Parts: sequence; C-alpha cells; structure tokens
Amino acid sequence: MTKNIDEVEPPEADNGQHADAVLEASPHTAPIPVHMHIAEDDTDEQITAKLRRQGVRLGKGGIAPAVFWPALLVILAVAVFAILAPNAADTTFNAVQNWIVANLGWYYMLIIGGFVALVIAIGFSKLGRITLGNDGEKPEFGLFSWFAMLFAAGMGIGLVFYGVGEPLTYATVDPKPGWEGSESELAGLAMAQTFIHWGLHPWAIYAVIGLALAYAIHRRGRPVSIRWALEPILGDRVKGWLGDVIDVLAIFGTVFGVATSLGLGVQQISSGMKAIGLVGSVDNTLLVILIVVITFLATMSVVSGLGAGIKWLSNINLSMAGLLMISVLLLGPTLFLFQNFVQSLGVYLANFMNMTFDVGAFQQGEESATWFSSWTVFYWGWWIAWAPFVGIFIARISRGRTVRQFVTGVLLVPTIVGFLWFSVMGGSGLFRQFFGAGDMVQDGAVSAEGSLFQVLEALPLGSILSVVAILLVAIFFITSSDSGSLVVDMLASGGHPNPPTWSRVLWAVLEGVLAAALLVAGGLKTLQAGSLATALPFSIIMIMMSVATIKGLRHESRALEVIEQKRRLARVTEHVSDELWGALDEQPELRRYVDDRIDYRVSRTRGIFGKRVESEAKSRHVKPSDD
Repeated sequence: MTKNIDEVEPPEADNGQHADAVLEASPHTAPIPVHMHIAEDDTDEQITAKLRRQGVRLGKGGIAPAVFWPALLVILAVAVFAILAPNAADTTFNAVQNWIVANLGWYYMLIIGGFVALVIAIGFSKLGRITLGNDGEKPEFGLFSWFAMLFAAGMGIGLVFYGVGEPLTYATVDPKPGWEGSESELAGLAMAQTFIHWGLHPWAIYAVIGLALAYAIHRRGRPVSIRWALEPILGDRVKGWLGDVIDVLAIFGTVFGVATSLGLGVQQISSGMKAIGLVGSVDNTLLVILIVVITFLATMSVVSGLGAGIKWLSNINLSMAGLLMISVLLLGPTLFLFQNFVQSLGVYLANFMNMTFDVGAFQQGEESATWFSSWTVFYWGWWIAWAPFVGIFIARISRGRTVRQFVTGVLLVPTIVGFLWFSVMGGSGLFRQFFGAGDMVQDGAVSAEGSLFQVLEALPLGSILSVVAILLVAIFFITSSDSGSLVVDMLASGGHPNPPTWSRVLWAVLEGVLAAALLVAGGLKTLQAGSLATALPFSIIMIMMSVATIKGLRHESRALEVIEQKRRLARVTEHVSDELWGALDEQPELRRYVDDRIDYRVSRTRGIFGKRVESEAKSRHVKPSDD
C-alpha cells in the first residue's frame, strides 16, 4: 500500500472540528449546524425561525407559553398571598426555612463544598484546554474588559449591605456557635467566615452554571436557556416538558433572588436617608415607596436596552464602588486595614476546610439552628437562587475563553475583589468598635443596614460619602432589576437574545411587587426564607448540570485527542519520509522501499475545468517492504 506524503492531512485541515468517531458516540454533545446558530446580524424573525428549528416552542408575542405562564402565575400567587395574608406568609416561609435548616443544612454545606472542588478540578485537568467556542477562536472581550465585567457581576447590593455589619456581628454580638477565644481571635475568625460566604464558594456556584451554559451556547450553538446545559444527559427530553420545568425553576430562583436583593437595598437606602437627616424614621411605607420609585427607574433602564441602560449604569456603579472603597481606605485607619487584609487571609486559609463543612453537628439547639439559617445556609440558598442570572451573564461574556481561563477568572478575580472590599469596609467597622468610639453595637445588636453609615459619618467628607453610598445602592438596585428582568425574559422567550419589551417591563415590575410583598410580610427573614426555599429544587438541577458538563467536556477532550494524534502522525510521517529520501544516495538499498514512478493514468490529466493544483513540486510515494 502506498501513500503520498504530501497528501497527508495537515493540522489545519481539521479546522478545530470534532473527530467523527467521537461525534457518533455522543450525538447530544455534537455542535449543531452553523446555519442554525444565532448570528449578531440576524433579524428577530430569523432568530425566531432558528430557535424553532432547534426545538424551541414559541407562541404569540415571542414567548414560550409552557415556561412563561406557569412561572408568571405561581410568582403572582406568592405575591398576592404575601400581600393579602402577610402573617400567614411569614409563618409559612419561616416554617419552610426552619425545616430546610434542620433537615437539609448538611446537604447545602456538602454540595457547595463539592462545587468548589469540582470547578477547581475541571480547571486544572486536561478538560481545561477546551475552548468555549470554536477551536482557535479568540476571546470576544479583552482580558481587562472581561475582568471588569466579572467584577461588575460580583459586586451587588449584598456586598454594600453586609460589608461593614457582617464581620462586626460575628466578632461581637453573634459569633458562630462553637467559637472560643479572645476578642482579636474572634475578629480574625469573623473575617474568615465572611470570606467563606463571599469568596470561592459563591463563585464556584456561579461557575458551575456559567461553564455549563458557556459550553452549550458557545461550543455547541444552543440558545441561551438553562435547559440546554442538561442536554448531554437528558438528550431530546430537554425540548419537552422536562426542559420547561427546568427553565421555570430557573425563573423562580432568579426572581426570588433579585427580590431578596431589592429588599435589602431599600432597607439600606432608608437607613442612609435617616443617617443624613432626609427622614426622621423608617417604616414599611417608606420602604414600599422606595421600591416603587426605584422599580420605575429600573423599568426605564430595561426598556432602554442593554447597551444604553445596563452597560451605562454598570460603568457608573463600578466607578462609584471603587471610589467609595478607596476613600474609606485612605481616609480611615489605612495601616490597620492592610494588616487586617493580610491577617484575615491567613485565618481564612487556615480554616478553609473546617468552615466549608462545619454544619454545627456538635452545637445542637435553637441557637445553632438560628445562626446557620440566618447566615451560612441562607447565603448558600441565596447564591443558588442568583446562580441562573449570574451564570447566564458570565457565560455570555466568556466566548473564546478556555475552560481553564474561565475557571481561573471566575473564581479568583471576584473573590479577591470581595476580600479587599470586606477587609476595608468590615475592617473599618472592627477598628471603630475595638479601637475607636466603640459605638457600633447598640442595644445588643449590630445594624446591618445602618453600620455602613456609622463608619462613613466618622470620616472626613463623611456626608458626601454617605450620599455616594446611597446612590451606589440605588444604582445596584436598578442594575440588578433590569439585568435580572432581561435574563428572566430570555428564559421565558426560549432563549431569544432580544425578548419582547413588554415582558421585560412585566418582570421588572413583578420583581418589585414581590420584594415589597415579602418585605411587608416579614421583612428580612421572609426574604431570606423565600430565597432559601426556591433554591432547594434548583440545587438538584445544578448537580445534574455538573454531571452533564463533565460528560460533554470529556467527549470534547477525546475529540481533541484524536485530532492531536492525527497531527502528530502527520508530523512523524513527514519527518520519516524526509529522512528516508535524504539517505537514498548514501544507502542505495533503501530505494527498494520507494516508489517514485510517474503517474501516467488517464485520470491524472486534467482540463481547464478540472485543473489539479499540486501542493508542492515533488511527489513521493512510500510503499511497504516486499519482505
């Protein structure tokens, strides 16, 4: 058997496509045809047609009826229940929360720790080389812009709301059950526990969904919808009722997560207004008015579109957040804040595993259950509820990144930013309490929403910084609402990148209504309970998503290995052929292995309509030995 060396398929011939054998073995991880991909210049009609060809069932008005109506009706029912029967709603949500904490707290702790380990393992394994897009594709955004957008996703109302109060609470009035030691030791543990709540763990949750969606969207060409992340294990069933249920649960989680954040936001805005003298007292009427006003602004933003609204506001709040943190760092106890960052990082690293899996097994009782339901388990539920929104966002901005780059960027950048934020803001509260005025604890409690303004008012330019903080929370409120509304609308529209404006307005208003209803029903505790309850079923979907992602990436890795083997074989064959040809003069006996006859077949002759282009001037054929 002879083979022309110059006809060996070069590396470029694969064009980064999968090996046929791998694709046949895994039809549900194969990329869909390019003509079905949604392109930037597609019209709404073309996008709708492509979505339908992929199995998306769209109805009138550009919505997916099997997702839109169930989600809308259930969320409306919850809002009406909370408005008409606030006491009953408060009791119901708290009962659900207490049951989850008492019976499934260990489950939340276990799966979150598992997500951290899984994401890191994927990033450092051979799966990390896979591109979230076509092989060889360049990233859509530069490194700096990508990091900035990850930072924007990581900053939110929660960071501003809990930035001062959380570590201060742990160190003073509400230490974690089982902690012992001096005041300074408790302060170090308090900072480390805060790092646990806002560092690798939440971002591992976001990375699980973000990676699964980025693989489905950019690698395989599927629509932006949670269901497609499960296609590697569910197959065509994601196109039916099972996929509808998955997207409905994602909408529940996003709406309740955004509503929780909005409720926290108005509480802090009202505290800031009281601190600078704009209002004399804070009550539910003021909170509802604030929700109405800011929801109206969020609606205007979401109507304006992504480029004019969300992007513009994101740039503003990033600048304001950076200005606020740097101002506190420079105007406050600068040396102590740097020392606090370094020491807290050490305590965090020393206690990472213990705090990750601490479920309070040896601190039984109501006090332990209350602490976990108020803090760690609530956070894990909140992050899971937020995960569809943040996951879709980071997936959309990560086209062209490798899996390893994705994991590194998503885990490390927001985590480091969060550590710096809490070291500065939380450290300022600790310094004021332990080495300054000592007035951060009042009536045996720390005001989570008001402690920020206590710290700011003691600094030079404190009044100005307080106004900046109020505006910062308000803008975070708006960006959370309009971004969340857009994501929910895309899910309810089958993954359409330009969903109907009327439904964007509907979801923005509904988030505000739900936030107001839950706030009136029971305040922060009801918001926490609602977020925790919606996260439970979605956590199961996240576990399935993890399995699906690993399955899909393993097939991708095998395809790449086949391609690389072909390329190595081509290089080795070319090298051996060159060596053999060069040795013919010195070792004539090798000529018996070479067939250098000219091909005089009639089919070899081509006319002007079938001209054959030679790859090179020389054409050599190698045949096996006759021996």
